[in-house]
Amino acid sequence: METQLKRARHYGNEQAIEEIIEKLAPLSDLPLYHVSGFNHPKLFIYPDNSPYKPTLATWGLVPFWVKDKAQLKKLWNNTLNARGETIFEKPSFRNSAKNKRCIIYVDGFYEHYHFKGKTFPFYVNRKDNEPMALAGLWSDWLDEETGELINTFSIVTTTGNSMMTKIHNNPKSAGPRMPVILPDDLADKWLEPVADDLDIKSIKELIQSYPEEELKAHTVSRLRGKEYPGNVEGITKEVDYAELEFENPLI
Repeated sequence: METQLKRARHYGNEQAIEEIIEKLAPLSDLPLYHVSGFNHPKLFIYPDNSPYKPTLATWGLVPFWVKDKAQLKKLWNNTLNARGETIFEKPSFRNSAKNKRCIIYVDGFYEHYHFKGKTFPFYVNRKDNEPMALAGLWSDWLDEETGELINTFSIVTTTGNSMMTKIHNNPKSAGPRMPVILPDDLADKWLEPVADDLDIKSIKELIQSYPEEELKAHTVSRLRGKEYPGNVEGITKEVDYAELEFENPLI
């Protein structure tokens, strides 16, 4: 939870933090040490209309034009991530790209390496162990059945850097990808309003691969199947696999 409160602590005060912990946190799925987006967890985001105070949102962006829950279910699993190259063109994302951007803070992320028909999970985080500020898009959707206004979000992705090229080698994938990690000194720019093509150009310039030299990665315990320990604190601990003794992509 402390990771998700990084921005609020930097810009806010202790009273505001206590209010967030007391009122918002119990409504979320925090703490999250590992989670699949397909489970659509609720966590904190920092939207452009509330840049210093987090809002609860569900992972998997639901555009405002979705009519009902049947349409939502068909779309939901396809909007966990948004390809940064096309966010201003794709119908699911273009309104949010122009008007509703957000930041999501995480400690790191997971990716699977494929080798001889098996997958081996890697955990990727910053070398300085500071939280990552991920670029995101958000939307609010009115559930007309219940009258509830639901906040949702998607994580923007870009081409993988050289480290991710080695790890993210899924043969079914079009190529290595990674989330857009915003440098600390540029994060605020992601939330600035868009009024014209020059503003759009400024946003697009932030969609870059994060430098490999500022990241580290290691293998962790299984994230699928019977060996998966679940959403537990120690899941980021390094685990060695004999099969990768001479084939670790980072060696």
